[in-house]
Amino acid sequence: METHKKSILTKFYIVASFMTFLLFAIIFRVVSIQYVEGDKYRQMSKDLTQKPFTIYANKGNVYGADGNLLATSMSKFTIRMDVMSVDSKIFNRDVKALSKSLSDFLGKPSSHYEQKLRNARKLKNRYLLIARNVGYNDYVKMKQFPIFKLGVFKGGFIAEQKTVRAHPIGKIAERTIGYHDQRGEAGIEGAYADDMKGIDGSRLKQKIGKGQWKPINNVNEQEPIDGFDVITTIDVNIQDITHHALLKQLEYFEADHGCAVVMETATGEIKAISNLGRTKKGKYYEKRNYAVWESHEPGSTFKLASLMAALEDKVIDTSTVVDTEKGRIFIHGKKVEDSERDGYGEISAGRVFEVSSNVGIVKLIRKHYDDKPEKFINHLENFGLTEKIGLKIKGEGKPFIPRPKTKRWNKISLEWMSWGYGVSVTPLQTLMLYNAVANDGVMVKPRFIKELRKENVTKEKFETVVLNKQIASPETIKKMKKVMENVVIKGTADNIYSPEFSMAGKTGTAKNWVPTHTNEEGKRILGHYSTKKYTASFAGFFPVNKPKYSCIVVIHEPNKKKGYYGATVAAPVFKEIAQKIYTSTPVQREVVPDDFDSKIIKDTYANITKDVDGKKVPNVRGMPAMDAISLLENIGLKVKVRGVGKVKKQSIRKGTPIKKGATIILNLS
Repeated sequence: METHKKSILTKFYIVASFMTFLLFAIIFRVVSIQYVEGDKYRQMSKDLTQKPFTIYANKGNVYGADGNLLATSMSKFTIRMDVMSVDSKIFNRDVKALSKSLSDFLGKPSSHYEQKLRNARKLKNRYLLIARNVGYNDYVKMKQFPIFKLGVFKGGFIAEQKTVRAHPIGKIAERTIGYHDQRGEAGIEGAYADDMKGIDGSRLKQKIGKGQWKPINNVNEQEPIDGFDVITTIDVNIQDITHHALLKQLEYFEADHGCAVVMETATGEIKAISNLGRTKKGKYYEKRNYAVWESHEPGSTFKLASLMAALEDKVIDTSTVVDTEKGRIFIHGKKVEDSERDGYGEISAGRVFEVSSNVGIVKLIRKHYDDKPEKFINHLENFGLTEKIGLKIKGEGKPFIPRPKTKRWNKISLEWMSWGYGVSVTPLQTLMLYNAVANDGVMVKPRFIKELRKENVTKEKFETVVLNKQIASPETIKKMKKVMENVVIKGTADNIYSPEFSMAGKTGTAKNWVPTHTNEEGKRILGHYSTKKYTASFAGFFPVNKPKYSCIVVIHEPNKKKGYYGATVAAPVFKEIAQKIYTSTPVQREVVPDDFDSKIIKDTYANITKDVDGKKVPNVRGMPAMDAISLLENIGLKVKVRGVGKVKKQSIRKGTPIKKGATIILNLS
């Protein structure tokens, strides 16, 4: 019995000791958690219920020189629906009304949406796609649709927001405005990304259940710093003129691609730049920045550099006579010929330029530089043709000018160079040279940006950069201006001459080089100049006496059956651009006198307004958007535009009585 009691007491002491130990262990652990490891566990708890959220900075906008918005950030929404979160009675009662609202808004029949919603309900779809890329205003409207207006948990309305870059003027100048995103860096946005992106902020939020978080006021909250806006040199009116003039010509000649650039003579500001490439379906869009990127053989527009070099060295004058023979000569077995089949005979050097005689310019340069080609090339270097311009926009093409004692130099390099073959330059380089002649010999750097600004604070202003104070003597520049004017008056571009406003320039027509390749039959074809593919160009300035703008137009691979000469393909684009700039933004009194009267403008205006009586809606289909908008707004209508290009469809039919203040929607092609 005594032994049994001792056994019980022993067990009791053991249990008591264990419980005492356990109690002390618990107390120790509590004290440890509370005081020793308290900070650690409090932080863990905080991490589960609190976390920092990024407050994204607003990316800077891109503006035109005239204040028009060229690029901005916009919210876009993807709308989805959790059909299973909607009460069955509410779903069955309001599904038809929701389908009707979706039909009115998105365009497909109401039955389509009702079937889609009911099928999703059967399949228990909690993430049904309704619409993508919905704008903010449309998102707000959709939130008020039947069922959707009940919210996320009762109405199943799911909206996923993203920020996208939008171009209010559409695809016009898209490559120059550029981008900085998953596609890489291009154009102005790519060049000034660091200035435009701003600095993101952060804000601490606390979890309040069901995946929702609310902001916590915290002294460590960091507000975002918005990016700087970029004020460009682009004039939206001139850009629109340039874009549509180029597009019309590319479409007519079914060309592969082309570009057109307008530059302000004194400042180097690029007022317009259009780069259009052709799709397989024959449509055109801003495919690449050809004006900046594409280094190519220029053909006869290069003769400006050749003639100017010889005049500057005083080895010739514009009156120097050269025998162009029968329009064909051979140099080391290679043929040089003029477009004029029988040649021009004996003509002056000035006339060689005006009629673009290949034989004439080759003979002049060969005679005076054959034994000293470096002297000729030094002039090209002085003219800014041997190195990149040095633009901040990425992807600038590298020019090529061969030099003696290098692998690319051969016994006909000099002669071929003189008429624009065996060399390559970008359209913007060529324009820079022509602009220097227009600017009395002062070469300025092409410029796309005026300033970086945020609200009323200017971070940086960009002034005119002079690359060469005088590329040639005033005497040489004066002579070059005159022969360029004569090109339009009585030379290869006399088809664009107008007594109403003065222009000067030079045509260019170059055969395209086809590299060595293997054809479809497996036969190896050596590199050669094509007789089917050409590049047509025209570069010049206007008005002649006090040039305000210079301009270049380059069109690659037009349909040869319709035309391929620079005078036929490119020069008319130059004229249309100059003509419309004259009439919309007068550059001086000589250009637009009080009694200005242009048959072309009158005919165009008469054609546009023939059905306009101020009482009925006119037919604007086929018109450029800018012309249509101006016409319709002037007769009291509000205009909404969808798409880019010319008017394909109008929401109010031709002949409908006008209701002042009514909205007409134009769908563009």
